Amino acid sequence: MKRGPGVAWLESAVGDLRNIRYIQCDQFLTHVAAFHAQQCVEKCLKAVLIFMGTKVPKEHSTIRLYALTGNIFAETLSPDLLTDLDDIYIDARYPGDLGLLPQGKPTLEDVDEFYHFAESVFNQACLIVGVCESDFIEPQA
Repeated sequence: MKRGPGVAWLESAVGDLRNIRYIQCDQFLTHVAAFHAQQCVEKCLKAVLIFMGTKVPKEHSTIRLYALTGNIFAETLSPDLLTDLDDIYIDARYPGDLGLLPQGKPTLEDVDEFYHFAESVFNQACLIVGVCESDFIEPQA
């Protein structure tokens, strides 16, 4: 597999996508699935920044990272979803809040929306960097 700029971040993002797929139907774990969606998007944005030759800041806000990518995503990312994911990232790190949205714990429908959004960002980042998800599949022994 190519090991060009940003690929390590995308490899890590694949793990987040796979975690979401594994738990996305578990109502008890919706906050965890949403957290992985935020992590996937954050890592994809960092992969693109590295690919662009931009120094990656020690930053977790997907809104701020997205702004640094300029228009490379052709403005296809939803600022509302980025904001929701950022809120979940912060809240999911503290047990009392459990990754709550303004209306409460993420629903299964929220998780589905977050998953598809994260997958879309991942696919766009892969196109920009020049890899695809199948590049990250381990060969079966």
